[in-house]
Amino acid sequence: MSNIRGVLFGSAAAILAVGGAQAADLPLKAKAVEYVKVCSLYGAGFYYIPGTDTCVKLGGYLRVDANFNAGAHHNPYWNGDNGQHNRYANYFNDRSRAAFTIDTRTATEYGVVRTFSQAYFQFTTLGSSQNPNSLNTSLGNNANLLDTPGGGYTAVSFVFIQFAGFTFGKSSSAYATPWNGSPGNNTSFLLGGHDTVDGVNNIQYKAEFGNGVSGTIGLDDPTVFNRTSVYNLGGVTPLNAVGTAPNVYGAVRAPDVVGNIRVDQAWGLFQVSAALHEVNGSYNTLAANGTPTNLSELSGNPDAKWGGSVMAALQIKNLPTGKGDDIKLDATYARGDTKNVIASTSASPNFAIFGGANNGAYQSVGFGATTDGIYAPGVGIQLTEAFGFRGAFNHNWSPSWSTSLFGAYSAVRYNATATGLYCTAYRTGRAVSADFGCNPDFNVAQVGLTTRWTPVRNLTFSAEVMYVRLDQAFTGSATLAAAAPKPTAVYQFKDQDTVSMNVRAQRNF
Repeated sequence: MSNIRGVLFGSAAAILAVGGAQAADLPLKAKAVEYVKVCSLYGAGFYYIPGTDTCVKLGGYLRVDANFNAGAHHNPYWNGDNGQHNRYANYFNDRSRAAFTIDTRTATEYGVVRTFSQAYFQFTTLGSSQNPNSLNTSLGNNANLLDTPGGGYTAVSFVFIQFAGFTFGKSSSAYATPWNGSPGNNTSFLLGGHDTVDGVNNIQYKAEFGNGVSGTIGLDDPTVFNRTSVYNLGGVTPLNAVGTAPNVYGAVRAPDVVGNIRVDQAWGLFQVSAALHEVNGSYNTLAANGTPTNLSELSGNPDAKWGGSVMAALQIKNLPTGKGDDIKLDATYARGDTKNVIASTSASPNFAIFGGANNGAYQSVGFGATTDGIYAPGVGIQLTEAFGFRGAFNHNWSPSWSTSLFGAYSAVRYNATATGLYCTAYRTGRAVSADFGCNPDFNVAQVGLTTRWTPVRNLTFSAEVMYVRLDQAFTGSATLAAAAPKPTAVYQFKDQDTVSMNVRAQRNF
């Protein structure tokens, strides 16, 4: 028994000796490590990336939209199946979106180096149309095809680097105002001026002159953003029932040259912007659908022309109507640069709205073609003119409630030569009434109201209603082979209108 007790005590002593030696090798207390440190150099929300002198801010928002008689982003029903108001047009559309931003800043001897990116993760109702012949529902290069159960897609808004006054990447154009196309509205389809709120590939340089005066010059890539359409109306590429033809723009050969001079003061802002844009056609001889033939290269091409636009913008703050109230206005004139008037966050729309009729016609129709220019063999490119203005009065009823009254007016004009080409092409092969009159000029007027409720900080519920009036210049009636499911019938030319609504919930972070 004594031998067993001795063995046990001996083993215990050995274990304690080993444990004591291991404990002696460990530090008595771990040193605290500061993993995240606030960076106060660039405002609230920035933190130092551990182990670096670079500050980062993560942000974004979650947004849910429901639109009635409108597509995603409160796109009014002014063309396609939606403009026809047929059985394929959805009564409502909705979108759920998460926006995520990453903003980094690093102080250097040359100034701050900044990178910024903003991406959207979103799910949208499968387009605004259920027509099986539409790209919204059929195979094709269409992002909405990813909006399937359990699906969705990613969109890139901004990706740019800023250094020593330069900006490189996808950002808002140097031509743009701070509010772009949203002086007080939810809709992404308030026309009348420029809108690169989702960015355009560019290089730009900004110079600060002091006392709030600055100037910015840039080169924008127009490939995706700033080209509407060019029509060849030489008798081969026809105009369809709603006055549009295949787009026969040539390749991009030059960037848009853009810039602004801006004054920022306590009372508000004043800005003047200008842009140069090249308009060029592909070939004089093309197939009926606008594609090239074996004779295209032999036929030559029209000479390119430079167009452009100018814009003046004004913001007035500190209004006597209430704290935080302001007025934002901008006005634009364009020649061969129609996207800077008929602008949205997506492509410039063509208009085709159907409605009721009289004088024995099946229905009425109003349309407008958005182009940068029109040409024909032997007739050089005739640049399209456009002008517009838009604005909003923004009023705060209380810290929780606010309302914006907004509106816009846009006009597209064709010169006499372009009108002659257009009307000859439109009348060819069509039976028209005795009082038929052809004029491709048109106007679009918009007015809307948005009311917001913010019950807690960074959480806002809003409702918006908008009225759109299409003022077209055709008169009389014609027998038209309208796009199916519309029948070939007599249609009366008439001004049209549409009303839409948007309801939104948004949480910023």
